[in-house]
Amino acid sequence: MSEDNAVRRMKTYAGTQGYVYQYYFVGQRDALPDDPAAPATEFVFDVTSDRKLTYAVSVFLPGEAIAAWEKSHGRSLSDTEKYAAAKLRLFRAFDELEDVKTHGRRLLIDAAMLNELLSSLGLE
Repeated sequence: MSEDNAVRRMKTYAGTQGYVYQYYFVGQRDALPDDPAAPATEFVFDVTSDRKLTYAVSVFLPGEAIAAWEKSHGRSLSDTEKYAAAKLRLFRAFDELEDVKTHGRRLLIDAAMLNELLSSLGLE
């Protein structure tokens, strides 16, 4: 996992399901070759909704979704923009899933969702 040596900052997000989540970014890596999402970048976040149990949530950004976005927008996505998409996908899970720990440990960003997420940030 690539990460910096800075102290991790726990951040908070209040989901629309009524849960308040705390999370921090652990790092990113290439998805394992036998992963169904591969080839993809896997962004890993540690998450808790009760401050007792922390669990990992992986957000997969497949290369084909990145390539489709770059082709339709005529430019490359920066690493910061890829991270922003992963973080927004995590927030969407917080808002839409009643039980992230059970049903949201593996989140995928397809081409349509990538376009939607980045458009919400005004990125063209």
